[in-house]
Amino acid sequence: MPFVKKILEYKSVSFVGMEKNAGKTQTLNYVLSRLRSFADVRLAISSIGIDGETVDQVTHTAKPEITISKGTKFVTAQALYPQKQIVSQIESLSRSTTALGRLITARAMSEGKVLLAGPSGTKQLKHFIDTLLCDCNLCLIDGALSRMSFGSPCVTDAMILSTGASVSASLGVMIDRTKFTYELTQLPKYQGSEVESLKQKDNGIFALSKGEIIDLEVPSLLMIDRYKDKIFSFGRTLFVSGVLNEKFMKFVCSQKDIESTEIIIKDFTKNFASAESVRRFLQRGGRLSVLYPANLIAITANPISPSGYNFNNEQMLDALRQAIPTDIYNVKTL
Repeated sequence: MPFVKKILEYKSVSFVGMEKNAGKTQTLNYVLSRLRSFADVRLAISSIGIDGETVDQVTHTAKPEITISKGTKFVTAQALYPQKQIVSQIESLSRSTTALGRLITARAMSEGKVLLAGPSGTKQLKHFIDTLLCDCNLCLIDGALSRMSFGSPCVTDAMILSTGASVSASLGVMIDRTKFTYELTQLPKYQGSEVESLKQKDNGIFALSKGEIIDLEVPSLLMIDRYKDKIFSFGRTLFVSGVLNEKFMKFVCSQKDIESTEIIIKDFTKNFASAESVRRFLQRGGRLSVLYPANLIAITANPISPSGYNFNNEQMLDALRQAIPTDIYNVKTL
């Protein structure tokens, strides 16, 4: 039962796809089917975006439905709740609303298929996870297209990443993009004494000097050209509370003394700089660290693309395993 036992080491796990049709929902269904053999698992499940529909609303291709077992708690929107193919009991109704209505938390009284549409923001999702875990011991979150932030270790304890032919028609490009995402999940935790204080910072760029956190008063990294003289005025250790972008990384890579420079971000999902810039910075001795390190359980790979091209399954898996030192599977062949 590859990687499923690892999931039981955590309370919450997100399923994140690098692109649509990367096999994320197939992976979730595989895990759900295997978890049925663990009698002590009290399971809850929700989603970002709409999951469980039979046809993708963007690509108009067939999608795997989500099947849950009796006793599973699930969160979905009012508009979708009547489309369930199970007997269920409503336990609560949220005060806040979404585009599809208020969120219903229910418990499945039989096995069957459901449509999931849960909280749309990370803070709201974290609140729902904490609430669900009051009487469940494992919460699974199905992600959505390019919403990597919901795999953030700020939101869930661990994640499973899905990749495959939908990422690129080139096997080499798909592998390199997946490898870079893996590399980001391996960024080390910042070890300074300021960690807890930095977690409370939501806006701005800060210098860290002798235990002191100094607001550089730079409104945005997009305005780096105007404020570049400020960036290293208090030392070479910087905390970027928001998104780390390409423009800022190129600026840092153009500086001297990169080997004494450390950039801190909240977690790997905050990096929006290119693989080329990040790797150049690290190769020249710079350090990139995070406040919340990621726990990547496994990578799953789908060799089939809805665009009509496929990879050879064994060739794809072998190439991925040679490039990335973690557990990698095609759940359709397990």
